[in-house]
Amino acid sequence: MANEAPIGSSITGAQTQSVVTNITSAATTCILEVQHLVKAFGGLRAVDDCSFTVARGSIAGLIGPNGAGKSTAANLITGFLRADAGTVLFDGANIARLPIHRIAQRGLTRTFQIARELERMTVTENLLAAPHHQLGESFWLGLLSTPAVRRQEEENVQRALQLLRDFDLYDLRDEYAANLSGGQRRLLELARVVMTQPTLLLLDEPFAGINPVLCARLSESIGALCRDLGITFLIIEHNLAMVERLCSTVIVMALGRVIAEGSMAELRENPAVVDAYLGEG
Repeated sequence: MANEAPIGSSITGAQTQSVVTNITSAATTCILEVQHLVKAFGGLRAVDDCSFTVARGSIAGLIGPNGAGKSTAANLITGFLRADAGTVLFDGANIARLPIHRIAQRGLTRTFQIARELERMTVTENLLAAPHHQLGESFWLGLLSTPAVRRQEEENVQRALQLLRDFDLYDLRDEYAANLSGGQRRLLELARVVMTQPTLLLLDEPFAGINPVLCARLSESIGALCRDLGITFLIIEHNLAMVERLCSTVIVMALGRVIAEGSMAELRENPAVVDAYLGEG
């Protein structure tokens, strides 16, 4: 198995938090507006009149106890589930009824609790398979291999290799994804979704199951992507130390509803949050 690879960002955790705070302060519009979402499974409402917003250019956290409805809300936002009621506005357009691929093409992409890399492809090939609207996907253009196709393919190769350098995965570029460690697969998945040039990235428990050093480096990379590429993040996470380090705004869910929003410092003083989540254990 290949050795664990760090992320190539050189900024510190304190710098990351400062960058994110400045970006959030500058954000004046909402890129994502979730309005009164409802999703029931049988007689159980997993998401029950859920509403919140995410500011453009920010890193927002979504926390709550197990069973709060966080992952179901993520699936509703990204099109993996169809809501029973409510709307999801992304860049002002209602995407609640769009198929998954149309939502992704608009710039809203996600990762999963378990990394979903293409195991029988190399690290580089995983990234090259990601971009939308590749000219070579057209039968005739691909068959003829026109200059435009070759030019786009070369641009994608160069972008992929640069991302692998940024994530310190370059030395593993020819390794099959199946041979990567768990932490490296997390990095590969994040690099792959960045290849799609997203506007908003929804990360579902990105810090789960990886060591503290890699957690710190991953948080620095997320901050750098927000700062350098302007990507907005919505992060579902149980690692509250990482949430506090990255997120200036944190949304708390319990029993399918949003019960509070604010900074982690503010949420610690909120009795409803303490009772529902922070007081666990």
